[in-house]
Amino acid sequence: MPAEIICEPTAEDLLAELAADDVTEERRTRLRELIVEMHRPMARDIARRYLHRGEPMEDLLQAAYVGLMKAINGFDPTLGHSFRGYAMVTMTGEVKRHFRDRTWAVRVPRLYQERRSELNRLVADMTQELGRSPKMPELAVRMGLSEDDMILTLDASAAYSTLSLDAPLGADDDAAALGDIIPDSDDSLSVLVDREAVKPLIDDLPEREKTILLLRFYGNMTQAEIAAEFDISQMHVSRILRKVLDQLRSELVAG
Repeated sequence: MPAEIICEPTAEDLLAELAADDVTEERRTRLRELIVEMHRPMARDIARRYLHRGEPMEDLLQAAYVGLMKAINGFDPTLGHSFRGYAMVTMTGEVKRHFRDRTWAVRVPRLYQERRSELNRLVADMTQELGRSPKMPELAVRMGLSEDDMILTLDASAAYSTLSLDAPLGADDDAAALGDIIPDSDDSLSVLVDREAVKPLIDDLPEREKTILLLRFYGNMTQAEIAAEFDISQMHVSRILRKVLDQLRSELVAG
């Protein structure tokens, strides 16, 4: 008689059970522990990428676990997506956030640190006045800066945020983001990926292409880091990104 094959539950299976209404708190705790245990190697790998940048491994690993718990709590198993890609983006973002929060004050001149608060207030005020997000030259005029100096100020504010161009400038939920202000570039979708219209298109991408796109523009990983994660060449990553970005542009224009 052939031996019975026992299939271990996947992270998606455990998350689906976690989302059920009739699960006891004790079981929920155990499910979270199992999911964390499954992804410990990934957390270590992500933390290790930033090990030689002045932060101890213990702190980086802790940040990765914070990101993992956020991923567990924020994942929607009904959408049918892979948890691994979602967790990778969330953990990477949390480590980036930790790293930037600790080092931003050291790396960014104090003048630009002080301007960040003024920039946040000004963007909120001008958005109300204009009924739209202010453009970079308009901000420069209001702050009394040259456009070059305004770009440096925006870059400093972007460096403070894990999501870079997706960072809100202001306290309101509908506050403008850096991506609404910094001019578009023909060879980058750093701005495009922050627009509401493109988000449903990203959701419809094949899982690998979507994960690579999110890691590049939301996780702020380099093409080389993504290539290592997927065990493919950097050139292959570049081609995938170019194909996906061209596809998104075409769909936006057609839509």
